[in-house]
Amino acid sequence: MKSRQDERAVILGNYILENKTTVRAAAKKFGISKSTVHKDVSERLRKEDPELYTKVKNILEINKLERHIRGGLATKRKYEGIAEQRKKQQ
Repeated sequence: MKSRQDERAVILGNYILENKTTVRAAAKKFGISKSTVHKDVSERLRKEDPELYTKVKNILEINKLERHIRGGLATKRKYEGIAEQRKKQQ
């Protein structure tokens, strides 16, 4: 019999695969912690559905490689917003 955690791991894996999303976004969508998502897709999913695990792992690796780019873009947007507010105040 499957446990709730095993079922959740498969659901999370499918969500990440279909939406090409991050662990953080999946956690927010399902209202659980990033640690729980990571444990589900890295440990439980491996046992429950090895094929899905491999696909999700590839997406997470891509996210890991791209995270510094997303962080830089977020910082850029932040400072553009600050500059825009300063222009409005003048």
